[in-house]
Amino acid sequence: MVNQVETKTLSQKDRDHLWHAMYRYNENATPTLAISGEGSWFTDVDGNKYLDGVSGLWCLNLGHGRKEIAQAAYEQMVNLSYFPLTLSHIPAIELSAKISELLGGEYTTFFSNSGSEANETAFKIARQYHAQNGNPGKYKFISRYRAYHGSTMGAMSATAQANRRVKYDPAAPGFLHVPPPYSYRNPFGENVPECDRLAADYIETVINWEGPETVAAVIMEPFISGGGVIVPSQEYLVRVAEICRKHDVLLIIDEVVSGFGRTGKMFGFMHSNGVQPDIITMAKGLTSGYLPLGATAVSSRIYEKFKENGTMNHLRHISTYGGHPASCAVALKNIEIIENEEIVERVDQLSQSILSELYELKSLQKVGDVRGVGFLFGIELVEDKQSKTPVSDQLIGNIIGACKEKGLIIGRNGDTVPGYNNVLIIAPPLSSTESDLHFVVDTVSEVLHKFC
Repeated sequence: MVNQVETKTLSQKDRDHLWHAMYRYNENATPTLAISGEGSWFTDVDGNKYLDGVSGLWCLNLGHGRKEIAQAAYEQMVNLSYFPLTLSHIPAIELSAKISELLGGEYTTFFSNSGSEANETAFKIARQYHAQNGNPGKYKFISRYRAYHGSTMGAMSATAQANRRVKYDPAAPGFLHVPPPYSYRNPFGENVPECDRLAADYIETVINWEGPETVAAVIMEPFISGGGVIVPSQEYLVRVAEICRKHDVLLIIDEVVSGFGRTGKMFGFMHSNGVQPDIITMAKGLTSGYLPLGATAVSSRIYEKFKENGTMNHLRHISTYGGHPASCAVALKNIEIIENEEIVERVDQLSQSILSELYELKSLQKVGDVRGVGFLFGIELVEDKQSKTPVSDQLIGNIIGACKEKGLIIGRNGDTVPGYNNVLIIAPPLSSTESDLHFVVDTVSEVLHKFC
């Protein structure tokens, strides 16, 4: 624990020099200052302990303090501190081969530093592939409203969350948006059945309206995460994949949040039998947040076009720190732990036996819907079940604050859709103990019974 004088000094330096992500400035407030962590818990400067119910930023899959991961980074840094992937090094080779194995197909991987960069890379690859495949007019991308794909310019343009784009528009050209498979707030009408099928078919409608010769790819998460944890049927993605194949449109699956076990499968798309994406992007759980690393895995069918002769047929894209040797070594150790400790199977089991108790909260007056898959849950709060009017920001803030007072950090879909930032998000580390998960469920239940 840090003494009061040091804490005051650090707080002042924080206010004077540190610009926080997604932070609304308040000169009288200081963000929580963590000093240590163990497992799913962290400790702040005052000695308070909290269970991190959102895994940092959905990434701390194996929790804090895995010494074997830190050791892997140390050993790699001592042996080879840095080497660019304009050339090669062993951790990147081994990791790219492992990713291909995990994906269940032949993939070639380009490494970057984050999910945003992984998606930016995917967009460039998709456009170049079509150009080299004789279809230079295929440049447009289709994504879904409420989805988040990153904060860089191209990734932000794919992100169909209006609040994330205020004062940053105009976005990059060529990005189109379609309704999500959101059965609770059915975009096709409250009494219209088969929301998921209609949402999938709407993608084909847009492809036809725009002209298939102009559409390069569809990008989507298997489960919309930051936009409110929207969980479609398994058949939805199957139908989208069929539509993409029919129109020679690439299917880019964003596994930045859902990859590496978060949903009870190694990758989220694996919940839909027979789907094999053309491009898969990943980050976060790839290293469990221990070091930055993003990856764009490209199927052999797509990669073949980048082998052709010609001075401009190679991918003219580079990332100085992408595929850093230490990050790749950390990712390999992270995956080894996930496999050895059967983390994916454990998530599937404990989601059903413990976290599924969250569904019981739907009986509360202000709980409109509870959606979940694996260790990823969203609780949508409304003023009443009939109107489905979102609750106020103040109530959401009070609930999150009450959970924190009891030692639990939870999230929300903040700064997404105007007027609809009313979904509480729960995504604890995949290594959480059964006791940890019971604490999450019990705390959320106690707080919601008080406020809802």
